[in-house]
Formats: sequence, structure tokens, C-alpha cells
Amino acid sequence: MRRLLRHPVRLVPFGFLAVILLGTGLLMLPWATSEERYTPFSTALFTSTSAVSVTGMAVNDTPNYWNGFGLVMITVLTQLGGLGILTVAALVILVVSRQLGLRNRLLVQAETAEFGIGDVRRLLVRIVTTVFATEAVMTVVIAGRLWLSYDYDPGRALWSGVFHSIQAFNNAGFALYSDGLVAFSRDPWVALPLGLGAIIGGLGFPALFEAVREWRRPAGWAVATKLTIWGSFALIAFGFGYLLLAEWTNAATIGTFDAAGKVLASFTQIALSRTGGFDVINIDHLSEESYPLFIVLMFIGGGSASTAGGIKVSTFFLLAFVIWAELRGEPDVTVGSRRVATASQRQALTVALLSVALVVGGTLGLILLTEHVRYYAALFEVTSAFSTTGLSTGLAQQLPEPGQYVLTALMYIGRVGPLTLGSAIALNTRRRMYRYPEEQPIVG
Repeated sequence: MRRLLRHPVRLVPFGFLAVILLGTGLLMLPWATSEERYTPFSTALFTSTSAVSVTGMAVNDTPNYWNGFGLVMITVLTQLGGLGILTVAALVILVVSRQLGLRNRLLVQAETAEFGIGDVRRLLVRIVTTVFATEAVMTVVIAGRLWLSYDYDPGRALWSGVFHSIQAFNNAGFALYSDGLVAFSRDPWVALPLGLGAIIGGLGFPALFEAVREWRRPAGWAVATKLTIWGSFALIAFGFGYLLLAEWTNAATIGTFDAAGKVLASFTQIALSRTGGFDVINIDHLSEESYPLFIVLMFIGGGSASTAGGIKVSTFFLLAFVIWAELRGEPDVTVGSRRVATASQRQALTVALLSVALVVGGTLGLILLTEHVRYYAALFEVTSAFSTTGLSTGLAQQLPEPGQYVLTALMYIGRVGPLTLGSAIALNTRRRMYRYPEEQPIVG
């Protein structure tokens, strides 16, 4: 136990696992379902993992299968997963004792990826304030729209606003409608707040806070912030243009919309597709050329220390700079006027290769365990689960139990993070007092 506490990062996987199992037990109870029956363990585990990992993927019809208690549990689990279990634990300690010790600060550092441990108290307050303030604004706009324009009674409008705002900001994708948010795809008062909330939640707190604090001096941003902010904008712009062109004439998605509706639906879907998971257009009716776009965007994901999954935007663009430097024969990898540390390059490469291995292995496993599954559908579901996005072509609901367990494991690993999970297993960093002779093997 002492060895475990000596490296607080090891508590991250166990913290998430404990909440997942608690949520599984509660969702198995009969008063969590509409028909008041016990939920199978595999279904409850899948749903709890999907909520805590802020994925939003479901193996049943969420609004019809779960009752009010079940939906509230999913909401709570999503919020806990978004804030981070260890961050919540540190907040409880802060409220009770009014003082954080060094070990508790390290716990928060392991979850939030904050570079220093001197300002943890202020960091926690800013995180909580940002989360709840953003969700509150989204709730007011969406609930007001549903009440005034869709004839929802105030209670139902407020519940729908709260539920979907929490799901969007935390980059999960559970919805209170069987067809997702397709009915609101052309309503800017519903679609835009959810899309913008997902973007803010997916940027990551370190990048978001620095960008807001130093908005007048973007040239002075840290390398991670530059890669995250500008990289996210580039991916959204590219994805928006690509999807708009690919689906412009597809009557099953946006082909029947007017020009403004096509633009709004395409932008919102791309904003939510990187990690959000809501269906604004019918995902299972996309054109063939659109699926690779979604797979790539889901795999990249959002910003570090955010509610998003994937390998992270900074990882993807850092590797792009590594490749560019190698092609030019540069001895150092530079971003702007900063040289990137070799350790960061190795970490980015490790995360990317581990993620590729997990996605490929998960896809092969899903194909072997499921009969008559199309390979790209399996790849789509696996990438969505690993990147904690939650988009689905409908395959998840058709999977047998072994296939559900594969996706469950991928959602858990994707939320905890390949590098964090590996560090939790073997964290001891060793320094050798010697170095072996160098050799350059043939590459390529």
C-alpha cells in the first residue's frame, strides 16, 4: 500500500475503476429501468463505463430503457468522469480540511496534468467554476429554447437542458431522444451551445486557461497551448469543409436541408464528433467517404487534461513537427521559437503507437467475436470506444456479450490513457549511471 501511495498516478486507474463498479451495481437495480427489472451485468457495466469514461456509447435505447433514477445516475457518473475522480476527491479534502497536503496535490496533478503543484487550490477552484458556469449557461439557453419554442413544460425543459449540457461539456454522448439530436440539427439555439460546449470542454484546462489569460499575446503561449488551440481549430475547419462537401447531396443526412441548415448541421456534427458523441445527423447513413474522416478525428480527439479522449491534438501535431524536422534533416524539433524536449517526443510516439495497437487489436477482436460484421463498422466502433467519443453506426447494440466487453475495456483504457495506465503498472523511473555505445540501424 505504501508503494502504491508513493506514486499517486497509480491511483488514477483504480479511482475510475471503483466508480465504474459502483455505478454498475446501482444501474443493475430494478428501480433504474423503465420496466423495473434487473439489468444484466454486461449492460450495466458497459453503461457505467461509458458514463464514467465520458463516452456516451450505449447498447440499448437510453431514454426508453432507463427511468428517471437511471438517467440521473448516468448524469452523475458523467459529471464525475469529466471532472476526474481524483480531482473530486481532492475537492472534498479541500472543503473539509481547508488545506491540501503535498500528496493530495500530487493526486490532482496526476489527473489534471498541471505542470506545477504550488497552485493546486486555485487550479481546482478555476476548474470547478469553469465547468459549472459553462454548463449553467448552456442549460439556460437550451432550456429556454425548449420551453419557449417546443412547448416543453418548464420542468422537462430544465431537465433536458441540464442533461444535455453536462453530456456535451464533458464530451459524452448520451441523449434523451432515441435518434440523438437529429431533431435539433437545424436549430442554432440548441445545436450551437452543445457544439461550442463540447469544444470548450475538449480543449483542456491548461490550454484554455492560458489562452484566456494571454489572449492578447498568442505568440507567447506555451508549445502545448499553441498545438492544442490552433490544432483544434485546424481540425474543426478541415472536418467541417470535408463533411459539408461529402454530405451536401446525401438526402439521408443533410441533402434535404437548405444551405444554412447544411452549414449548421455540418459544423455542429464535426464539433461533437471529435469526442462529443451526439448524433446531429444520421451517422449510420453517412456517405462512404465520410467514415474515414470521423475515424481520424475521433482517433486524434481533443486537448490534453480535458474531458476529451483520443491520442490528443498536441500529440498528433507534435508528431507532425517531428516528421517535418526529420525530413528536413534538422537536429532539433522546434515549434515556433521553442525546442521540444526529446522526452516529450518519445512520449508522443509511445502514446500514438500504443493507441494504434489497441485500436487494431480491438478491431480484430471485434471481427473475430462478431459474425458478419463489416470491417469498417468494427473499426468505427472500436475507434469511437477507445477515443471515448460515443458515436456508433448501430453495431454496439447488436454485439454479443464478448464484443461488449471488448468495447468496455477500450473505453476504460481510453479514459485512463495508455501512458497513464502503463505508468500505473510500472512507474519506477531508473537512471543508469552509464550509457552503451551508439549505433544507427538501417531504417526504411
